[in-house]
Amino acid sequence: MTISLERRGVSCVAELLEKDAPRTCEAVWRALPLEGDAYHAKYARNEVYTMVERFADEEVGLENPTVTPIPGDVVYFSFPGGMLDRAFKEEKGIHGLPGVIDLAIFYGRNNLLLNGDVGWVPGNVYATIVEGLDRMAEACNDVWRSGAVGERLVYRRAGS
Repeated sequence: MTISLERRGVSCVAELLEKDAPRTCEAVWRALPLEGDAYHAKYARNEVYTMVERFADEEVGLENPTVTPIPGDVVYFSFPGGMLDRAFKEEKGIHGLPGVIDLAIFYGRNNLLLNGDVGWVPGNVYATIVEGLDRMAEACNDVWRSGAVGERLVYRRAGS
């Protein structure tokens, strides 16, 4: 799978972890391509993510979960509508959805998935970046420094 920051023209290649997260991999693979506005995390540290509408017929549940993702982890989060606060949902334009899927990449060390409102937020590690992490990390850091306005995070099947 390729993951791109479209406006910055940077892509990386991620390998699906089908043995560790088979349900998540299947759900994501079937739904590709997936894309949305890119955001840089405020609290998790070195994370760039997008939020998309739910796409699986059934929720995949937790598998291969982490609260301490490492550089190169590609993580799936499922948030029911009630878990996200009103201002956040309005800011992201998702206030009318019953829930969302957060697709995230982690590009640096020392990440901690702890939300002050709800506590620990485990996510499914379903892929790992195997090519282009250095370039992607530079671009993600630029999202942090320069801003995410106009940036899109795009997930595609490799070669498409």
